[in-house]
Amino acid sequence: MTTARPIQWAQLFRLPTQPPMPLQARLRAAIVQALADGQLDPGARLPSSRDLATQLGLSRNTVNSAYQQLIDEGFLEARQRSGVYVSAGAWSGAAALAAGMAVELERDGGEPGASTSPPDWSQRVVRSLSGQRTLSKPQRWWEHAYPFVYGHYDAELFPTDSFRECCARSLARAHLPRWTPDFETDDVPDLIEQIRTRLLPQRGVFARRDEILITLGAQHAYYLLGEALFTAATVVGMEEPGHPHARTSFSMRSPRWVRMPVDDDGVVVEPFPDVDYAFVTPSHQSPTTVTLSLQRRHALLAGAAARDAVIIEDDYEAENLYAGSPLPALKSLDDDGRVIYVGSIAKSLSPALRLGFIVASPALIGELRPLRHAMLRHPSAFLQHAYALFLKLGHHESHARRVNRAIRERIDAAADALTRYLPECRFRLPQGGASIWVSAPPWLDSVRLAAVAREHGVLIEAGDVFFAEPAQPCPFFRLRLSSLPAARIGPGIEALARAVDELRATSDPSTVPARPPPAASAGRTGRR
Repeated sequence: MTTARPIQWAQLFRLPTQPPMPLQARLRAAIVQALADGQLDPGARLPSSRDLATQLGLSRNTVNSAYQQLIDEGFLEARQRSGVYVSAGAWSGAAALAAGMAVELERDGGEPGASTSPPDWSQRVVRSLSGQRTLSKPQRWWEHAYPFVYGHYDAELFPTDSFRECCARSLARAHLPRWTPDFETDDVPDLIEQIRTRLLPQRGVFARRDEILITLGAQHAYYLLGEALFTAATVVGMEEPGHPHARTSFSMRSPRWVRMPVDDDGVVVEPFPDVDYAFVTPSHQSPTTVTLSLQRRHALLAGAAARDAVIIEDDYEAENLYAGSPLPALKSLDDDGRVIYVGSIAKSLSPALRLGFIVASPALIGELRPLRHAMLRHPSAFLQHAYALFLKLGHHESHARRVNRAIRERIDAAADALTRYLPECRFRLPQGGASIWVSAPPWLDSVRLAAVAREHGVLIEAGDVFFAEPAQPCPFFRLRLSSLPAARIGPGIEALARAVDELRATSDPSTVPARPPPAASAGRTGRR
């Protein structure tokens, strides 16, 4: 098409409502979308800014500004005393390709390259995780009233102004040379320096620059380590219950598993299992939140040395501490390079930022760099630089203090609500972290509870995915508190209690005891 009647412009340039943008940007997006969809051919004349402003209910300045930017970017062109037109090379993508395919099909009388049957991917895929049990959430899970689940940022706590400041500073001309080059296998030096001098010393870890590698979050670190170190003959010790995402990533190389039980002092290490690697979360064990005692830490290191095993330490939620004194990271007690340290630096802002790191011997880091390069070259240099500024300007520490105050309040609110509404459940008040691990009565299956609770607007993390071999029924579940304000936690657990009552009413009465009153429950146990 080369022209359009005036009445069509308001329909053709319907301004998008999402994502939220200024009117000028929304108009630009609408015009570009019309070009991409092939609605306007090269040479088509657009309405005057006055006419378009009238039809769309915008100011003429808004339309003029949008036109000018699209002219500067080559989508449109202004012709002297004639008007604004679609440029000859405005769009060479989907519309042109679709037109060419249509000609080909008409000429050939059928689909190009047609075959008798599609490839059988079930026979071609050589490594699959499609059947792996792991944490998952329903579609549009964020629309549930009470999402006690992992993976959502907290709108109340997100440091919008300070993070925006760091992103804007990174885009200043003076900073562009610090992150715009292709870093190949390297990382942004500013972020390495901030991790080395600010974050790691707080955990008692002192590392050289060549001992640190940036990753796309902790799970990317697991995958890199599994790819580099594991084979089907490798024996890996995993906490039971343990971190399901680590187990999933390591599973790509099909190692042999050894379950390492967890008690009130953390992972049990005596006797030390016969393993090549042991994956542990000593700060706040995932999912039970217990902290590995100092005595156990030394025993873990001694057992690994005696077996010539390597420890992979995920310092999970180490910054979220609001009771007791911080214990040193295993890496800080490591005298012979036997500990591989995995950390996450952006999780307290939003898990979607995906920034983590590995600390290990230079020999291992030297092997991981080309492996990471083969996968994705390197994590976003812009994000690395912006977060380096976030650390350097002190925003990270102040944000961590705000998060800890908020999570402490939420933990207390959850503990009070569990004691009141679910007195038959037991839980331990954690020293840190952002979750509570709940032990329900043996009759209650957390998988069924999760399904029923969803109908009440509540999402929980059923406990079976944390176990290599879960009990049947599995009475454990986790409540994540990172994205729910304290005022909504009580109503959410009250709604969860209604789901438990619904399950009780539909279960075999001979196996389900009557619900005890709140005063009859031991409920919570104290912080350690």
